[in-house]
Order: sequence, then C-alpha cells, then structure tokens
Amino acid sequence: MTHASDVTAQLGAAVLQNPALHKTGVLERVFARLFEGLVYPQIWEDPVADMNALTLAEGEDVFCIASGGCNAMSYLTARPASVTAVDLSPAHVALVRLKVAAAQHLAQPEFFEFFARADTARNIVRFDTRIAPHLDAQTAAYWQTRVRGRRRIEMFARGFYRFGVLGRFIGSVHVVARLARVDFRPLLQARTLTEQQAFFDHSIAPLFQNRFVRFLARQRASLFGLGIPPAQYDKLAADGGGDVVPVLRERTRKLVCDFPVQDNYFLWQAFHRGYAPDVAPSVPPYLEAAQFEAVSQGAANLRIHNRNMIDLLGARDAASMDAYVLLDAQDWMTDAQLNALWTQITRTARPGARVLFRTGGTADILPGRVGAAILSRWHYDADASARAFAADRSAIYGGVHLYRFAG
Repeated sequence: MTHASDVTAQLGAAVLQNPALHKTGVLERVFARLFEGLVYPQIWEDPVADMNALTLAEGEDVFCIASGGCNAMSYLTARPASVTAVDLSPAHVALVRLKVAAAQHLAQPEFFEFFARADTARNIVRFDTRIAPHLDAQTAAYWQTRVRGRRRIEMFARGFYRFGVLGRFIGSVHVVARLARVDFRPLLQARTLTEQQAFFDHSIAPLFQNRFVRFLARQRASLFGLGIPPAQYDKLAADGGGDVVPVLRERTRKLVCDFPVQDNYFLWQAFHRGYAPDVAPSVPPYLEAAQFEAVSQGAANLRIHNRNMIDLLGARDAASMDAYVLLDAQDWMTDAQLNALWTQITRTARPGARVLFRTGGTADILPGRVGAAILSRWHYDADASARAFAADRSAIYGGVHLYRFAG
C-alpha cells in the first residue's frame, strides 16, 4: 500500500523546484496537492495519434504514464504483450484499476455505459455486485470512501467527467462563457469545418479580448485545472512572446476548427462536458464496441503502479521495452531528472524502441539538456513528430515529439 506521506514525497520530487517561501514555490506546492486527488477523469492526449506515430504492434511491451487511463486502456487495442503504466496520483491509479476490472467483468454495453455515459445509478449497482469483488483492497477502499456524504464511485451516476480538477476547470470555463452569453450548442451541431470556424470567429475568439478573461489567463495558477504547473506555464507563455493569451487562443482554435465535431471527442468534453449523446459517438479507442474484445482480453496484461517512473524503469530488466509514452511530464523536470530518466529509458530499450512525448511549448526540450552520450543513441523523427502533432485532436500542446532508438 502507498501511504499518504509517500505520495506527498513522490509528488514533491516531481514538481517542486523552488523553496517553499518563493512565489513560484508556493504555486508548485499548491499544484502538487491537487495531484493527491483526481485530476483527469479523461486523459487529454490523443491515443489514436500516439498509436499511429508509434506504429504500435502486437506483442510489444509498452511503458506509459497513466493519467486518466484512456491511453493505457486504448493501447490494448493493438494487442501488446504488456502495458506498464505509472502515475503519482493515487486517484488515477484507482481509476485505471477500476477500468481494468470493469473490462474483465462487464459486458460491452455495460462497460460502455459505465465509462462513456458515466451518469446512471445502474453503474453503482454494477460496481457493487460485479466489479468491487475483483478489486484489490486499496482500490476498493478508494471508491467506497465517502466524500461530503457520497461514495466516490457515485461520480459514475452523476456525470463522471464533470469531476476532478479538469472537470471543474471546464465547468468554470462554461460559467465564464454563460456570463459572456456564449452558447456552445451551435458548435456541437455544426456539420462542416467552415461552420466550426465561423463559430470560433464569432463566439469564442472575442472571449480572448475580454479584460477579465485575459487577466485570469495571465495568472500562473489559472491553468492548474489543465494540469499545467508553473514551469510548464512559462513554456507556454514563451511561445507567445511572454504572453500566454495568444497561445491559448491558437490552441483553442485548433481544437474547435481543425477536426470535424463528429470525430473529436475532446471537443465534446470541452464544450459538452461529456461524450456526444449519439448511439456511436466519438470516444477513446478502448470504448469503441469493435475494440471491446481486445480490451477485455488484454486487460490482464495492464499493470498500473503508483511510483516514480524513473524508479520503476530502474527496476526493469535491460532491453525489455519497445515503446514509451511520457505525456508532458518532462516539462516539469530538472536537467538531472531528465538525464536520470533517459539513462533508464536507454538501458531498458530494445532495438527499434520508440519514445513519444508532448511539450507545452513548441520546441523539443531534450537537446542541450540530456547528455550527448545518451541522446546520440536516439534519432529524432521530425516527420513523424509533425504528423503526430497535426493529428492530435486534443490540441492543447505545442509539440508532439518522437524519438527512435538507434542502438
């Protein structure tokens, strides 16, 4: 069992770069506390873009940061030999273990209703009778614990995607939009990219000229709800010449305008606070009906750990992994942490291994920071990186980067 003190220590090691009384240090400690609870009910990276960039193949061994688990579960559709997921948030670990057990013990329509709809009392009955008996004691206790009088599992009867730090952040965006008399329903009804662009130009772009919105956006704590710590906020602002507002405007434009509404579940999460109410809406691959057999059968091959990823990789055998997905975690890291991580990645990589990660800013952050002796063993695939970035429907990041192991 991971104790609260261990969690706090791990989060501190990952996030804290400044003294406690330093202005940035205070923000870092507030941010770290958020990750002791649920941050992402849904991961905000596109697993389809990732799997295509990685050319993930059957029988491979995958290492990833879990976040809300949509990526780790979706990788099972490629039928890998194993998926090793890691996360410092105990809530994320409990969520992934819940998904694994549900995939093994529910039928496909029940699984879909549990995680794609996540808003019916039937889900609670299913948890109590079909899922909870198969959970480890720590995970069962997490979902059974009462918070303000309700068991945590009851979030799945009340619209799960409205909870967590991200869910509350999106809710606050909707409040601001209502105050500005912006109605998102016409966007969700758009049938062409031209209609989506027109909605952005008329209804969303003006919000970024609002003095109150600009003031809020320029507060470094304002993007904690997106899981963006102070160090990463500074990288976003640097892309805008020191001002984060034009960066947020452009990334919102990409989310709204570059992909059809019907095909972008990230857009639905942002502007509907859940997946589309269609019979077969755009959802992460692990929730697609056609993929359920692969997910259900492969769930036993997914392991989730509440550990620092450098330590976990350090415990693995040499040459034992084929693919690594690091999300945006490296944006948080010091040079020493980056070098420790890439030392373990290089040690555990098989010939042909790939590493994919995102950055808040546009530029690749590794050159000049990771030692040449290590980085020279990897090839940066600029073309695949550009394609992955263009295909990423989540639209929030400045870059997607793919490295291939040269041996």
